[in-house]
Amino acid sequence: MYNFRTDLALERKDIYQKANKLNEIDGVECTEEKIDDNIKVSKVKIVNKNGEEALGKAMGNYITIDVKKLKIAGDEEIQKASEVVANELKEMINLHTEKQGEILVVGLGNIYVTPDALGPKVINEVDVTRHLIKYLPQYVEEGTRPVSAIAPGVLGTTGIETVEILKGIVENTKPKLIIVIDALASRSIDRISSTIQISDTGIVPGAGVGNTRQEISESSLGIPVISLGIPTVVELATLVSDGIDIFIDRLQEKAESNDYLNQLQKEDKYEEVKEALNVGEYNMIVTPKEIDDLIENMKDIVARGINFSVN
Repeated sequence: MYNFRTDLALERKDIYQKANKLNEIDGVECTEEKIDDNIKVSKVKIVNKNGEEALGKAMGNYITIDVKKLKIAGDEEIQKASEVVANELKEMINLHTEKQGEILVVGLGNIYVTPDALGPKVINEVDVTRHLIKYLPQYVEEGTRPVSAIAPGVLGTTGIETVEILKGIVENTKPKLIIVIDALASRSIDRISSTIQISDTGIVPGAGVGNTRQEISESSLGIPVISLGIPTVVELATLVSDGIDIFIDRLQEKAESNDYLNQLQKEDKYEEVKEALNVGEYNMIVTPKEIDDLIENMKDIVARGINFSVN
């Protein structure tokens, strides 16, 4: 059994392949496209039960968009990234609903905790149109798609499971599709607020940090659910494990023939490091000090991507 302390299907694929020394996985199809020097799009499609069991993810489509140098990105770079997100998101939306089907956008997370604030921040930037179409149709361009949005908060502050809130909204407003935005956990420090995963299999809030809530998916809500997530945290064990790799790299520059170091770097040190770092019942989840700026940039990319894709 593999410890996939990551929400990213692409990382799960890489971990499984490395552990089993495989080039391909039965039931998993992969493609990769480089958009430019800073943006890469990878697609993982799980097509059968073998793929599900290997990656611990449901059958469906998982698109990973990597954006480099996001911390210093200007408006031009942010706009380019948002266009890539819009293209991929629009293609997925078209797979699951008709052109004018009403969409509900849901921003998960806690607005008062910066690494978890992405969802609510995006909701503030989404162009909502449902109320305008209903009450002021004369001011709305013909053919505009009805879009509504909500940030339902978290169980700790509302006392209500998010899926329970969404069931009530779906029952009363009857959208044709839901887009859910949430913060994720990753197994790589390089992916913090620089990777976007889009999938059509729903989402389990809190799963990446061991705080699992009820699933938000088509099976629980009765309509298609597209999730859009961004890693904002890693475990301390991941941070230290990656740091050891960097340390070994530097040592190997002077000692390339050292068999022990070569072997140590090839092995997955995550479990050993995690065991050493877990003092008592505590397991640290960490985020970079620049997370405020990273979240702001990602908020703009995601919000623009959604606004472009639903029109």
